[in-house]
Amino acid sequence: MKNLILAISIFVSLSFAIEANAQKFGYINATQLLVELPEVKAADEQLLTYQNGLIAKGQEMVQALETEYNAYIEEANTGALSQVQMQQKEGAMSVKQQEIQQYEQQVQNMIGTKRQELYQPILDKVNKVIETIGKEEGYTMIFDSSTGSILSSNAGDDISAKVKAKLGL
Repeated sequence: MKNLILAISIFVSLSFAIEANAQKFGYINATQLLVELPEVKAADEQLLTYQNGLIAKGQEMVQALETEYNAYIEEANTGALSQVQMQQKEGAMSVKQQEIQQYEQQVQNMIGTKRQELYQPILDKVNKVIETIGKEEGYTMIFDSSTGSILSSNAGDDISAKVKAKLGL
């Protein structure tokens, strides 16, 4: 009888120890969450407007070069330009073509910088909410299911609704 009570006592102690050390996992589809955020939609619109403005300037540069090139071809075909004048105009157009290429690279950098400027505060806000829920709910880890790093979603709790609620969605 003493052995039975001792065995039950050990079993109960182990059960409490295992339960106390149980890890809680959660997951969220962060990509889907970001698609639903109004802040992301507004940032998308701002980025598109910014990008379109930069592209319009680049198109103006290209159009000006095309106009200059067509005028050059016409003058060259009529014999109105000397060999030296042709070389000078070709050199000037080559410089303008390089400027356009440099502008295209600048545009890519400027768009990347603007994207970071617009989206980073949103990402920081979402991460803070996820961390807060993780602490409040006692999650050991929360996974992003949109990255494909989870093999099974049954292993944890989907915290999307809680994050959306805290974000006001």
